[in-house]
Amino acid sequence: MATWSNLMFQNSSSPLMEKLIFFYDNTMLIVTLIVTFIFYMMITLYKNKFMNMYLIDHQSVEFIWTVIPSFFLIFIGFPSIYLLYLLDESKSPTITLKIMGHQWYWSYEYSDFKNIEFDSYLNNDSTSQTFRLLDVDNRLILPMKFQIRALISSYDVIHAWTIPAFGVKVDAMPGRLNQCSFFINRPGLFFGQCSEICGANHSFMPITVESINLKTFINWVNSN
Repeated sequence: MATWSNLMFQNSSSPLMEKLIFFYDNTMLIVTLIVTFIFYMMITLYKNKFMNMYLIDHQSVEFIWTVIPSFFLIFIGFPSIYLLYLLDESKSPTITLKIMGHQWYWSYEYSDFKNIEFDSYLNNDSTSQTFRLLDVDNRLILPMKFQIRALISSYDVIHAWTIPAFGVKVDAMPGRLNQCSFFINRPGLFFGQCSEICGANHSFMPITVESINLKTFINWVNSN
């Protein structure tokens, strides 16, 4: 869960989020090198009292400052495209969820089981030991270490179902069915919020996912 002192991403809870963090670190390293080099060149040119007549207009110089940036783009582009394909891949999911956005709450349906569907509202009980504006009355219960597919849409306006720890952010659009896939690799509570400005109570439709082991999940399914 994000805290006030967080300056970076949340701890990853899925392989996709781990790869997103690696890609971010790789890109920031390249950007840091570029900014450092340009800053150094600016200082050098500012302090240098001599002028090279071939620096402004010369074929060799133009060739260098065209080719070198293209290599940087390749080093960023290939991991980016690879990651985009991974984020869109949904191979042999174990569980399929149907997620619908409303103004201003979420509704969930477990398509693989009968009669398991519920609405999830913001928890207004301020006296209990819950996280303010992040916890809900009905948490989304999911087993860890299984591939999960989510089918996401909306009944009214555009919402966005987002769990930062999973690396998942998918728009819920009326009349359109979007899909995402994720794999939870550890137990715990994971929080998210609607990330699309959807109206007056946009900030009051949180998402809470509770990850549990398979045996506990089967007992929960049988009790519903």
